[in-house]
Amino acid sequence: MSVTRTGPLPAGADATYDVVVVGAGVVGSAIARTLARHPLRVALVEAANDVGDGTSKANTAILHTGFDAEPGTLEARLVREGHRLLSSYAQETGIPVEPVGALLVAWDEQQRAALPRLAAKAGRNGHHTTGLLTAGELQAREPHLGPGALAALDVPGEAVICPWTTTLAYATQAVRSGVDLHLGCRVEKVIPGDPHHRLVTRRGVLRTRHLVNACGLHADAFDALVGREDFTVTPRRGQLLVFDKFARDLVRHILLPVPGPLGKGVLIAPTVYGNVMLGPTAEDLDDKTATGTTAEGLAGLREQGGRILPALLDEEVTAVYAGLRAATGQEDYRIAAHPALRYVTVGGIRSTGLTASLAIAEHVRGLLADCGLDLGRERPLARLRMPNLGEAFPRPYRDARLIARDPEFGAVVCHCERVTRGEIRAALTSTIPPGGLDGLRRRTRARGGRCQGNLCGAEVRALFEEHTERRKGTR
Repeated sequence: MSVTRTGPLPAGADATYDVVVVGAGVVGSAIARTLARHPLRVALVEAANDVGDGTSKANTAILHTGFDAEPGTLEARLVREGHRLLSSYAQETGIPVEPVGALLVAWDEQQRAALPRLAAKAGRNGHHTTGLLTAGELQAREPHLGPGALAALDVPGEAVICPWTTTLAYATQAVRSGVDLHLGCRVEKVIPGDPHHRLVTRRGVLRTRHLVNACGLHADAFDALVGREDFTVTPRRGQLLVFDKFARDLVRHILLPVPGPLGKGVLIAPTVYGNVMLGPTAEDLDDKTATGTTAEGLAGLREQGGRILPALLDEEVTAVYAGLRAATGQEDYRIAAHPALRYVTVGGIRSTGLTASLAIAEHVRGLLADCGLDLGRERPLARLRMPNLGEAFPRPYRDARLIARDPEFGAVVCHCERVTRGEIRAALTSTIPPGGLDGLRRRTRARGGRCQGNLCGAEVRALFEEHTERRKGTR
């Protein structure tokens, strides 16, 4: 196993694999982890210098039941199965999940009339525990809700989850189980061949018998490298506002709107970090790098949020961010096998990909077998327990026994998020250490709180640079 960020790739036999998965987001990392259960040489290749650095780091962080998916689609099946698999995996590995449930709120008569149809749709998707709430019942559930709400559909089973820890858990377990992770390794050219395809990257050439495209926003561009033009990805920007932890008592459930043609619409949800999130927008763009927020977009979110939860606007905004979803003009996943090429495309995954990730991985494993991959016998994966980033679970700064064993876990560095020196050290010396300060934030929450690093930034940076230099000195 290995993790590489810089320098030339291995040459010859060391650069030859049974499967190369391109794209180390939540889906690509899940696929690599699933393949690590077999006696295969697998590589996970990522253009960025960290895992989960694209769409996977900037989503609504909801573990969906799939109640509102289009029945009979591949997405509906994989989200339903993925919810079960990821719920179990999170419990096993320590990924923070809070099953807060969701309320689909109707604000006019047309929306109220749609609720029974949505309940019936949920039933066709195998979700039979939804229930209709009157305005009075809804007010009792969510006392801070704005005036004018007429009814709601109660959706038990919906949950909030840590998307950063999920992707990192998959990739870490994959690497510990024998997968080679090549970061900062953009694929610039694919030369199909038999028995091996050649992947020309900025750091050298990789050879592989089978190839998986998990490139997210760039899945169509990667398809073109192997001669496929099956769909076009349109980046759909979602801007979001994150409110301070003092807002957390204002909302008890995920508050969903009745879905519209561009997606699930603007929602309000608690986060596992103790904040409240408002968003996303839905803006179809041409630029796959346009992850900036706009004054117009954020003002629109505040206007809508003020109608849903008026008191929310009195709270401080901790952060704003934007993510890009991979829209393809089809309300289903674009997952396809091309046996003649020994190639699988995993595209068009959009916002439900986090939930469906483990089920997508199982599906892709089957498609690779259909492409002629001899999987061999299954073997156990390396055991894994992830650091907890969730407020509903014990954090190190409150763990007296841990602090007694190692006082560094009682030395708080980031006071907004209560991140300790021990947590930062553990992240910096982990299987997949962060490639930068943003990666460190996703592993620890350091610099992610109210002051956005103004108070702790210098010390966090010093710790990062010290450990980075130490790693370089041991190579």
